[in-house]
Amino acid sequence: MTGARVADLDVDPAEALLEVKNLRTTFYTADGSVDAVDNVSFNVRRGEAVALVGESGCGKSVTAQSIMRLVSVPGKITGGQILFKGRDLAKLSEKEMRDVRGNDIAMVFQEPMTSLNPVFKIGAQVAEAIRIHRKVGKKEAWKQAGEMLELVSIPDPHKRLHDYPHQLSGGMRQRVMIAIALSCDPELLIADEPTTALDVTIQAQIMELLAGLQKKLGLAVLLITHDLGVVAEFCERIVVMYTGRVVEEAPVSQLFANPAHPYTRGLLKSLPSIEKAVAEEAAPRTSAEAHSPYNPPPGRLATIPGMVPPLTNLPRGCKFNPRCPDVMDICLGNEPALMPVSAGASARCYLHGDEADPERIEN
Repeated sequence: MTGARVADLDVDPAEALLEVKNLRTTFYTADGSVDAVDNVSFNVRRGEAVALVGESGCGKSVTAQSIMRLVSVPGKITGGQILFKGRDLAKLSEKEMRDVRGNDIAMVFQEPMTSLNPVFKIGAQVAEAIRIHRKVGKKEAWKQAGEMLELVSIPDPHKRLHDYPHQLSGGMRQRVMIAIALSCDPELLIADEPTTALDVTIQAQIMELLAGLQKKLGLAVLLITHDLGVVAEFCERIVVMYTGRVVEEAPVSQLFANPAHPYTRGLLKSLPSIEKAVAEEAAPRTSAEAHSPYNPPPGRLATIPGMVPPLTNLPRGCKFNPRCPDVMDICLGNEPALMPVSAGASARCYLHGDEADPERIEN
């Protein structure tokens, strides 16, 4: 059986705000060159929230940095296109790219204390971002800075303009970073693990804030995260990455109800759930299930055996095959293509066809 090419399922370019096409980002190391982002393609439509998920080291953050042209030496974008409203960002000069950052695309990082300058007041830092991109004076920039803090629901925003970063909680600092990112009215917000350093209650508040801002401002959002639970109610589509590759893409409801790739199934099984725990307690278990890490004893979370392989030593064929519960002989040969599994959904897995990726045929 041979499936249709996933390219046939691409969204109408007129609908896409951002189109990443066959993106490749290479790092040149002492052990040789490695592709941290390897032939990655996806899109984000206007006003849509898309999640890019996977374990640490799978290439999510490097993908985001590549879109923003922030990959530093020894990394380099070596292939593909990054089309924003039809304009290829990969071909822009650094001066042209500086105009895109902030004005058109903004980014929020996971640890605000590494992004905020500890010796400058919050107001000065928000106002500076406004003045860099907008032709306004200091007084007007300071006024707009207060309005931005109010937009992100910081209490007593005009007083907080005079605070230093260390005087704010982690959640408030992240709100400041969101205010800076949105200060120049971008069309696309890239949020790279925006809740990782926060406790669970504050995580929920930040995600609720992003959801409200997305609707209010008509933002498109690309959310980078390792936590599928965070995206369940926020995003419309999910792109799953593994070893620098896209292994599955699907609408959120479909992916949670019927994940097509064994890696995605493993990620979902590792999410805690009261309903799941109750069902497992009542369900009979076979001898094989009782000894499988994919089906742990009641009360314990499932795990994916093994580790993400180093990019310098990837296995032949499907890169997930050493950890996969459904591995077959064909998985050990050539890497599978990204194949359609249903309308708007695709997976890089031989469970859905026998088509190998023509760019990865190994001799």
